[in-house]
Amino acid sequence: MPITDTSDPCIICVAITGSVPTKADNPAVPITIEEQIESTQEAFEAGASIVHVHVRDDEGKPSSDPERFARLKEELEKHCPGMIIQFSTGGRSGSGTARGGMLPLKPDMASLTVGSNNFPTRVYENPPDLVDWLAAEMLKHDIKPEIEAFDLSHIFQAAKLAQDGRLQAPLYVQFVMGVRNAMPVDREVFDFYVATLKRLAPDALWCGAGIGAGQILLNDWCIGAGGHARTGLEDNVRLDRTNLAPSNAALVRRTADICEKHERPVATWQQARKMLGLRKLD
Repeated sequence: MPITDTSDPCIICVAITGSVPTKADNPAVPITIEEQIESTQEAFEAGASIVHVHVRDDEGKPSSDPERFARLKEELEKHCPGMIIQFSTGGRSGSGTARGGMLPLKPDMASLTVGSNNFPTRVYENPPDLVDWLAAEMLKHDIKPEIEAFDLSHIFQAAKLAQDGRLQAPLYVQFVMGVRNAMPVDREVFDFYVATLKRLAPDALWCGAGIGAGQILLNDWCIGAGGHARTGLEDNVRLDRTNLAPSNAALVRRTADICEKHERPVATWQQARKMLGLRKLD
C-alpha cells in the first residue's frame, strides 16, 4: 500500500556528489572515493538510509567507470553496513549503454529517467531504446529503480512500463523540480504529481528532489504530504542564501528536523529496506 500516513517513517536519501558541483562551488563536495566514503558515513549516522552516488575521474570530471563504482560500493558496504546504495545512470556521466555499465555490480537501487527533457544548457536525452535496456538490466540484476520524473509525462511512462512488466511494481518515483529549463518548484504541480501517481500506480511510493533553493521546500512538502525526501550536495550546496552547507550530514540533519516538525520518524535503514521491498542482504 502507498505511504500516505504522515506518522509513517520518512526515508531520507542523500545525494552526495552528483556530476556538476565542484570544490569551487563548495569545498565540502566529496570528489574522491575516500571523501565520498567519509561524507556518506557522516550522513548515514545523521539519518540517511539511501545514498545516491556518482563517481568522478582523476580530474574530478563525471565518469561511468564500473571499476570506480565497484570500489565505492565495496567501501560503502564496509563503512555504512545496511545503507541502501543507489547508483546513478544519469546522462552527464556517459552516453548510451555506458550509463548502465556498472549495473552488473548489483547495487540495491539505481536511478532511471524514463523520458527526455531540457537541462540548463542541453537536452537530457533518454531515448526509448536506452530506457528499455536500462530497465531490463535492472530487472536482470534485481535492482530497484528510482524513477526520476522531471516531467509529468515521465509519471505516465513509468506507470506504463510497470503495466507492461518492463518495471517491477511497486514503483518508487522521485519528482525532480527546480532544474533550470525543466519543471520549476511549484506547489500546485507538486500536488498534481502526487495525485496523478496515486491514480496511475496506487501502490507506488514517492519522494521529491528540489534543486538549489527548492531543496528545503520540496523536503517540507514531501514530508508533510506523507512522502519521502532527498537532500545532499548534488542538488544544493547551501544552507541558505549566505551560508554554504558544511557537509552532506548537515543537510540530512536539516531534513530530519523537518521530519520532527511534521511528527514523522526518520526511517532506519532496516525500515527503508522493508518499505522499498529490497532483496535481503547477503
